[in-house]
Amino acid sequence: MKPEHVGLAVGFTNCDVGLPALSGSAKRVGQGWDMVAGGEDIWEKADQFHFVYQSFSGDFDIAIRAESFTPAHLYSKAGIMVRESLQTDSPHLMFLVFANDAPRNNNLGAYEMQFRAAAGGDCRAIYPAQLPPAPPEFPAAFPDSWLRVQRTGDRFSAFASTDGKTWKLYAQHLLALTGTVMVGLALTSHDPLKTARVAFREYREFGQGDNIV
Repeated sequence: MKPEHVGLAVGFTNCDVGLPALSGSAKRVGQGWDMVAGGEDIWEKADQFHFVYQSFSGDFDIAIRAESFTPAHLYSKAGIMVRESLQTDSPHLMFLVFANDAPRNNNLGAYEMQFRAAAGGDCRAIYPAQLPPAPPEFPAAFPDSWLRVQRTGDRFSAFASTDGKTWKLYAQHLLALTGTVMVGLALTSHDPLKTARVAFREYREFGQGDNIV
């Protein structure tokens, strides 16, 4: 793989989406952020979470390392968010990591892709191919749980890594989002009365032609 283009993490802003009962925050730490968030969930027809983001037009390819994750609930979620707007019911795609490999519905392992195709619609999830009781194909690997999302037109590709160099395809999904979207990092507690914490590090933007291996 060609050397990555390391983003300077400038031009980002952060806010709560959906008026969670407990306010969230984000503190810059080098090429990453320490994030705190409340919120009921990012799921079903409306979302509550904390969001660090900037606008992207056209195709992009970004990655981040989740160094640590202190959940408030089994379903606390942290990951890369691609979103049309700050409305609670906005169409979006999220490639996320959970805090551990505990069984969750159809999920075995720590990674998951989810999306909402239309405003006000329900969310859907893309689960790992390996189901219990098999060993997880995409296990948690803190402090080296890497996430990467690549957009090419309406095709979104999600990759995981344990070293930020060798990437394994998790899933690809076709989703007709607007050309300009909000892209960044999302964290939700899933417990409105508790906050979750995540340390994201080594934010990267890859250039056109950088290969996935």
